[in-house]
Amino acid sequence: MMRLWRDYGATRVSIVIGGAFAIVVAGLVIFWYLPFGHIDYSIAADDVDQSFSVSDQNSQTFASTTPQFIVTHVSTPQTVKGVYMTSWAAGSATFRKHLFDLIETTEINAVVIDVKDYTGRISFMVDDPMLVETGASEKRIPDIKELIGRLHEKNVYVIARISSFQDSYLINIHPEWAVKTNAGTVWKDYKGVKWLDAGAKPVWDYLAAIGRESYAVGFDELNFDYIRFPSDGNLKDISYSWGEGRSRMEIMKEFFAYIHDQFKPLGIPISADLFGLTTSAEDDLGIGQILEYGLKYFDYVAPMVYPSHFGTGYIGYQKPAQYPYEVINYSMTRAIAKSLATTTKFSLLGDEPIASTTPQLYTKEAYDKNKLRPWLQAFDLGAVYPPEMVRKQIQATYDVGLNSWMLWNAGSVYKKEALLPK
Repeated sequence: MMRLWRDYGATRVSIVIGGAFAIVVAGLVIFWYLPFGHIDYSIAADDVDQSFSVSDQNSQTFASTTPQFIVTHVSTPQTVKGVYMTSWAAGSATFRKHLFDLIETTEINAVVIDVKDYTGRISFMVDDPMLVETGASEKRIPDIKELIGRLHEKNVYVIARISSFQDSYLINIHPEWAVKTNAGTVWKDYKGVKWLDAGAKPVWDYLAAIGRESYAVGFDELNFDYIRFPSDGNLKDISYSWGEGRSRMEIMKEFFAYIHDQFKPLGIPISADLFGLTTSAEDDLGIGQILEYGLKYFDYVAPMVYPSHFGTGYIGYQKPAQYPYEVINYSMTRAIAKSLATTTKFSLLGDEPIASTTPQLYTKEAYDKNKLRPWLQAFDLGAVYPPEMVRKQIQATYDVGLNSWMLWNAGSVYKKEALLPK
């Protein structure tokens, strides 16, 4: 029994040893032929989806061949009938539905969209390194090119609104560009909004860069708003470190000329929003704005002649907001008179008045009164503004001989009853 047991045990041991040896040999074989180092995950060109193509036979990299979105532009309509939309509204499906409904059913053929509002934030992602560095861009309108493309398909003129010197964000990045208090701290208006110093030329370059980015994504016109010095706030405790002894009027005129020189040679339409009182005032209102200078340097000028924004007693009315037709009629009549006067004030050679009134000596643009494109009130302030109050302003615009207008409502909502059917 002992021998049998030993023979059986020896056999079992032999079997175990043999099996172990076979496993080791098999492992060595696998180890020898297993590929180490770079593992090639590339696939044959025949297996590539139709939306990709091989960029280099040897590189084994693939690039998308999906057709790139082509940015287009629409020419300025002879008659602009526009509405304003905030950047948040433009990025909202609900507000877009409202906008496209207006476009498809009413006379509206233009829309003004915020590219930079009073916060200083840019409403879409940009490529310019100077703008990228500030971090000012937000994806408020993530599909900006496609949105403008859809509007262009409906032959809608798209205007980029750039709130220029009102900017609480950029001042956090560049406090040296800010309007200051007399003590040297950053000044704020009564709403707590910070302002960039209008005399700071680095700010001009920044605004021009935003304009170029706006045109690059499809905007047809660049509209510069808040191109002025502050008008509300503690103006006794305010200091401008970039003025270099120049008056506010001189600084703003230089800025107007700068914007003109940046975009006019490129054929990009530019417009300016000015205080409504510039239509009748004989000075710069303490904010640097002169209507005649705007007419000289911009393709279009949009006086903000909201009746609610005129003070008690304007043209004899205790509450001007209750007289929309009369306020618009008077204001834009005065604006036209200034436009015509521009033809005898500015020569092709400079800004000095000249004695001769020979037409060929003056800029052709100065003869076009339809450079004037008023902002009209479509909101309740000073009075309730039902559709008929909005319509009275539009009619007043036509009655003085102008053909274009834009409606402002900070909520981006407009009553179709105020507009004519398409």
